[in-house]
Amino acid sequence: MTIHMLTRLRVSGFKNLIDLDVSFGPFTCIAGANGVGKSNLLDAIVFLSALADRPLIDAALAVRDQGAQTGDIRGLFHHVGEHFSPEMTFEAEMIIPERGTDDLGQSAKASSTFVEYAVSLRYREDATGLALGSVELVKEELKHIPLNKSARNLRFDHSKEWRNKMVTNARRTPWYISTDDDGRGRVINVHQDGGSSGKPQKLKASNLPRTILSAANSAESPTATLVKREMQAWRLLQLEPSSLREPDSFTAPVKLGIDGAHLPAALYHLANGSGKNDAAAVYSEVANRVGQLINDVRSVYVDRDERRQLLTAYVTGRDGTRYPARSLSDGTLRFLALSVLSLDPEPQGVICMEEPENGIHPERIPAMIQLLRDLTTDVTASEFEGEAHASRQVIINTHSPSVVMQVPDDSLLVADLVEVVKDERSFRTFQLRCLPDTWRAKADLAKQIPRGQLLGYLNPISAEDGYAHDGSSNGSVNGKRHNRRVIDREDLRQYKIPFAETAE
Repeated sequence: MTIHMLTRLRVSGFKNLIDLDVSFGPFTCIAGANGVGKSNLLDAIVFLSALADRPLIDAALAVRDQGAQTGDIRGLFHHVGEHFSPEMTFEAEMIIPERGTDDLGQSAKASSTFVEYAVSLRYREDATGLALGSVELVKEELKHIPLNKSARNLRFDHSKEWRNKMVTNARRTPWYISTDDDGRGRVINVHQDGGSSGKPQKLKASNLPRTILSAANSAESPTATLVKREMQAWRLLQLEPSSLREPDSFTAPVKLGIDGAHLPAALYHLANGSGKNDAAAVYSEVANRVGQLINDVRSVYVDRDERRQLLTAYVTGRDGTRYPARSLSDGTLRFLALSVLSLDPEPQGVICMEEPENGIHPERIPAMIQLLRDLTTDVTASEFEGEAHASRQVIINTHSPSVVMQVPDDSLLVADLVEVVKDERSFRTFQLRCLPDTWRAKADLAKQIPRGQLLGYLNPISAEDGYAHDGSSNGSVNGKRHNRRVIDREDLRQYKIPFAETAE
């Protein structure tokens, strides 16, 4: 069994994230109103992933809403009016697999599996005067987290057996990558792996077009290589119904795309590709999961059209009617995609999703939440079976009361904007709060949510809704006629549970 997990992320100077420090467990739900910055946190994770894979400028341009119309990447930096933060900084603690391969398929073994990676970037005006600008590497560091600090740093509920199996360290010196100043500017030091005391390779930071991590290979830096591979696997799933509905050619990729593309090829490969799977059993398992969303499901399968060389996903109803993917609802397609992902052992690492409840009927939200939780690794187990167990971490955001009510209480973080003053400037920044008596609260890792802030989630519809009804059957409000709402019906008001009763 391998493990992939982002356990802590500190971000400052990126979009509206200032001095943000968030600890993650296997499953995390971030709830908040539109516009508070939930997406910015997911963008920070995706940006770090891109920095481990691409040149600095390409990584910056890949971030959503960075200014695609003008090409001005300065919009990534936190700003108040016309004043921009000079730097953005990221620090990520993560658990990585002990073994893996580099980009060329060469094997690598990490000397430490619990590490901290830090990177700082500065905006630099383009010498040509173009609006694009560029980013400059200011600091890059990679070090191991000692075994005697692993329990302190892993605050979510987990078994000691799990921690002892997943967290290893055979390195004496802490640094794999470090930064210092040689008097002429910042220098990135690449230390020899394996605990050697040899002199590090020194590179001038301002001249580097990409991070040191993104260029790591197994021969020289096996641990950094596996950190790179881990971060490359972080992804933001944005399942688009238009992509999910498309059939696939026989030569299409067999992995589900971040937009849901290649669903038929992924399902067909899962059922038939390895030569070991029982195709009927795989299709039956997927049908059972989709059936939690739609009662009228007999089977799920992929039709292989030899004449047109096409693969098409189908759902068969209980009456025997076949429905191709193009005829399915958006919610059904997303649920089908997540069902396929849950059965595929290969896609591992951090999976981020925005508003996964979109297109899902409120009655089916519990099944959707359970499916997302099934994607994650079990960190409470004391025994482990096999080495091929899928190890994933899921981070979602939402503004849906239905989702907030269903997620485990220790998985919930509520986002809002708070007023702060920094460098004599007042602005609002993103903050995350946790519920009392959860692992974050007990370890003082986040401020606690005021009870009133949960009102909109636990009891989203106020009986009065800001105005007084006169009780008349025609739904008049303050003497003015309004259409009566469903919640105003006397036969339904008895089912409305007061917030005070649910929040105890």
